[in-house]
Amino acid sequence: MQIPFAFLPAPRRNRWMKIAIVLALGLTLFFNLTGGALQTTAAPVGIISFEFAGNVANAQLMIASWGEHGRLVAALGLGLDFLYPLVYASAISLACVWAAERVQSKSPAAAKWGIWLAWGAWLAALLDYVENMALVLLLLGSTAVFLPPLAFICAAIKFALVIAGIVYVLVAWLLFR
Repeated sequence: MQIPFAFLPAPRRNRWMKIAIVLALGLTLFFNLTGGALQTTAAPVGIISFEFAGNVANAQLMIASWGEHGRLVAALGLGLDFLYPLVYASAISLACVWAAERVQSKSPAAAKWGIWLAWGAWLAALLDYVENMALVLLLLGSTAVFLPPLAFICAAIKFALVIAGIVYVLVAWLLFR
């Protein structure tokens, strides 16, 4: 299987991995600091609640609960979330390649999982873009019934892939230091 970023020698990949991780953590922190305005009784975990609204009525209830300021924060967050997938997918993908290289000599099968998860990070980014488009349309007032379930499915798969990639890297780092 082709290794993501194989065109970069390992030292350069590792340098880019560190940069991508710092950028991903910085954007995550920014989203956490600004996302407080989106936490309401209708959306207890802010934008994540919106991602998992599931139907138009729930989505509209959350949007209404945010008020004008919250809708602006949501719009800003969704706008920045068109950069975020590139950053976190790069960070996770590069980290999975790094981890796969570390485990290769002891477990080639585990290394293959790392490469699959590296590609999975890019699938997560693609799903994040589809999800974002659905959420933007809902925020702009669309009542298309397929949008909330589409966002829900994309978010669920995205989070599963992201978490799996992060867990893989952490386990490899702990076991193969």
